[in-house]
Amino acid sequence: MKPKNNQPTKIFIISGPSGAGEDSVIEGLKKKIKFNRVITTVTRKMRAGEKQGNPYYFVSVKKFQAMLKKEEFIEWAIVYDDYRGCTKKEINHLLKGKKPILWKVDWHGVKTIKKLLPKTIAIFISPPSYEILEDRLIERGQDSLQTINHRKKFTLEWLKHKDIYDYIVKNQENKLNQTINKITQIIKTELKK
Repeated sequence: MKPKNNQPTKIFIISGPSGAGEDSVIEGLKKKIKFNRVITTVTRKMRAGEKQGNPYYFVSVKKFQAMLKKEEFIEWAIVYDDYRGCTKKEINHLLKGKKPILWKVDWHGVKTIKKLLPKTIAIFISPPSYEILEDRLIERGQDSLQTINHRKKFTLEWLKHKDIYDYIVKNQENKLNQTINKITQIIKTELKK
């Protein structure tokens, strides 16, 4: 894929450590803005309420590695011991549309995407505190204590890279709607530029 610097379609990255609330923010944005969402390909197990293509494409590690050999990804990383990435086919399809694109990636992905598509706007969803982030992961009840501890280590590394983002929005406890409204305003402002 050859990135186009004059690409008319605006790309917005929503990014934050596990438990920061990115999925909840994206769900809330659906009621405020019409957009196309990048569907990431992942090797992690499907959770309750998820299905193929919503919110991810689920594949085996073997399949993902085969796709890597064929250079099918525009960006990919190993996150929390699972492969995840966006295929060139997925992003090229979305770039043909007129709606803004929402893309959920980690900080590694932000760095890669900003190099390839420098006009991309990256928004960091910041937890109110490290302790609250840990509480959210425990309350969610989807991960073992070992997984949560592993994610904590990854989160500390993530927080060192906040400078690569264009905007930082703190997702305060019990104020999700305020967070969604702030991000909606950022997107609407950027779309007018």
